[in-house]
Amino acid sequence: MKTAIITGASSGIGEAFLRELVGDQRYEQIWIIARRADKLNALSEELGKERVIPVVLDLTDSKGLDILSSKLEQEKPQVELLINCAGMGKRGTVNDISLSDLENTVNLNCNCLTKTTKICLPYMTGHGRSFKDGPRILNIASSAAFLPQPGFSVYAASKAYVTSFSRALQFELKKFNIGVTTVCPGPVKTEFLKKATDNKAGEFTGIRALCAADPVKLARSSLKACRKGRGLYVYKVSQKALHVASKIVPTSWILWIEKVTMKQF
Repeated sequence: MKTAIITGASSGIGEAFLRELVGDQRYEQIWIIARRADKLNALSEELGKERVIPVVLDLTDSKGLDILSSKLEQEKPQVELLINCAGMGKRGTVNDISLSDLENTVNLNCNCLTKTTKICLPYMTGHGRSFKDGPRILNIASSAAFLPQPGFSVYAASKAYVTSFSRALQFELKKFNIGVTTVCPGPVKTEFLKKATDNKAGEFTGIRALCAADPVKLARSSLKACRKGRGLYVYKVSQKALHVASKIVPTSWILWIEKVTMKQF
């Protein structure tokens, strides 16, 4: 079975990717991974349970990764696309955020993404095709990866890991004709902000509201970049400008601007 696998598929960007892939007949199955069984089952019923396969597990639990590994070993799919979309973050200073939230952010964003990739790789290699139509890995990072972010420090650092890991992996896997694309969006209109602020904020304000991306458009553009073999895809002009600025403007200056504009510290 030619298979696409999406983590964090129950909502937000992950769900947007799923809805884009349903119309793509190159994938005979789409495995959707998340903790919420009710949401995954509802998506499967809506979009076609013959192709959309719920895989209910918690990636932060070692047993969850064992479940995925066992399913892969048993069914031996030909994994054509892996989208690592599962992630989390909490706004606030390191001093204010709970130890468990800090640990879970690093674990899910870094450790689980790395392990999921490693588990899936044996089912992506050895297809014997050209790079142009070979398997793809698409990792969701963030423009937060470009610079330290006071008040969002652990999340930004975790996405810097995703970006660095993915760009190195891109070179390691090219000999197997596997492409790796790192996607770096800015704010995205999903449930993420509510979860990051413990429901204290539901919508972006100020400059972030102007830069906020639609998840459907993001998913569509990211898939196009992935299929073209792009290594790093920075989504939207505003985030491209930030990426360039991060390379030429001293970090201390940008941190000062963040301090002034955010009025938190």
